[in-house]
Amino acid sequence: MQKRIIGTSSLQVAPLTFGGNVFGWTADEAASFSILDAFADAGLNFIDTADVYSAWVPENHGGESETIIGKWFAKSGKRDRIVLSTKVGMLGSRKGLSAGNIRAAVEDSLRRLRTDYIDVYFSHLDDEETPLAETLGAYQQLVEAGKVRVIGASNYGGARLQEALQIARDNGLPQYQVIQPEYNLYDRAAYETDLEPVALAARLGVVCYYSLASGFLSGKYRSRDDLSKSARGRKVEGYLNERGFAILDALDEVAQRHGSTPASVALAWLIARPSITAPIASATSVKQLESLVAAVHLTLTDVDLRILNDASA
Repeated sequence: MQKRIIGTSSLQVAPLTFGGNVFGWTADEAASFSILDAFADAGLNFIDTADVYSAWVPENHGGESETIIGKWFAKSGKRDRIVLSTKVGMLGSRKGLSAGNIRAAVEDSLRRLRTDYIDVYFSHLDDEETPLAETLGAYQQLVEAGKVRVIGASNYGGARLQEALQIARDNGLPQYQVIQPEYNLYDRAAYETDLEPVALAARLGVVCYYSLASGFLSGKYRSRDDLSKSARGRKVEGYLNERGFAILDALDEVAQRHGSTPASVALAWLIARPSITAPIASATSVKQLESLVAAVHLTLTDVDLRILNDASA
């Protein structure tokens, strides 16, 4: 499997990222271990999580996903096979990107993850109250200490991202090497007009979230009667419109041409985008994981891409 480089770093990843937000939420510890084993055994190596996952679940406090991944590392011995990313800034008790908060949060994450380094450490949400130089300076200390290898920016706008890159260059601070925006076959405009030009010009890696539009692009939701199928049904409701159904029809057509599934095709479309490094997708069972893995081995033709692009334009 051909690996892709994150930004201008030395980190190489398979072209699909596993989203660890499901761990401790819709996948319990046993299911999570099975999924992680199957993911790694399939030759994939990029796992994304955050300290805030999954604080939204009743009786959770955040850190549950990191804890499960840490237990899996300890049990499986596969830490050295994984490029691991986690995030700071959105957990209620560790909110924002001040230097002090980052220093405290990284120690919490390292302890939960049972590792002494994080491959990619993301600013989870832009913190306009903290100077960018302070945030980047804190990351510099972590990089120099060997606790973080590469830094990334999640949920930044294009202008703020450019400002952060310029401040890093002007002050000899670490530059963001990768961004994490929302992007999929339905939700295209914001990324393609605001962030993609910056990413291409600065040679940034891109690992997009909601790659399957909360499951809508899997074809699981075809009507409002289907919204009760999962905890994400409420978000999916916004996709149930003429354009959304046209995209599903296009996914069905391309999937049939390849003997594949809509989910695999939707991810393969992202993988084929020149600016995308490795889209993020999640599964709550090994069976669901199969369609994600299949996307890595699915090569879409120019005709396929035209069908999908026309439907989602």
